[in-house]
Amino acid sequence: MERALNRYARMVPVWAVWLGGMIPLALLVFDTLTNRLGIDPVRDIEHRLGRTALYFLIATLLVTPVLRLTRVNLIRFRRALGLITFTYAVLHVAAWIGFDMGLVWSQMLRDVVKRPYLIFGMVAFVILIALAVTSNNASIRKMGSGGWRRLHKLIYIAAPVAALHWLWALKVWEVKPLAILAVILALLALRVVVPRPLGRKPARA
Repeated sequence: MERALNRYARMVPVWAVWLGGMIPLALLVFDTLTNRLGIDPVRDIEHRLGRTALYFLIATLLVTPVLRLTRVNLIRFRRALGLITFTYAVLHVAAWIGFDMGLVWSQMLRDVVKRPYLIFGMVAFVILIALAVTSNNASIRKMGSGGWRRLHKLIYIAAPVAALHWLWALKVWEVKPLAILAVILALLALRVVVPRPLGRKPARA
């Protein structure tokens, strides 16, 4: 079963992951153009982009536990999943700056001070920028595999911080963001509980 799944996974081109990753964006554009959003379209656009970024962040975190628990190797898709995560995070922040703040930077700074949950979002976003910029083979060669892996372990900070950003922004205890936070914490815990198989070198994204 494991060999069959790995064989099928190798048959899937990386561009197919990118194509699938753009489906939520296409649906959002369609809903926007056809007036299918709620009474607050700006909020809906921001929230959907942010949620989608979190979903793909979870998918990125899933790659290693899946490998350790099932020996199904999806490592070759991890870089694409991470960059799709970053794409939606950029669009989320751009929607906030452009629609909510109207490109008024002074207002944006006041909003960050007034709403501390935005600091959590910015921390997660800055980490994702660092990971996206170095998500290439040239950066691995320049930094060395050890330094590169240490930098990319910051995703373990970005993920729960991003989930807390969403939870705090809602100002109420809703099931969905709590479930997302729980899933992220569980995935991080699995990396500690389930050891790396002996003799297996750390895989690159």
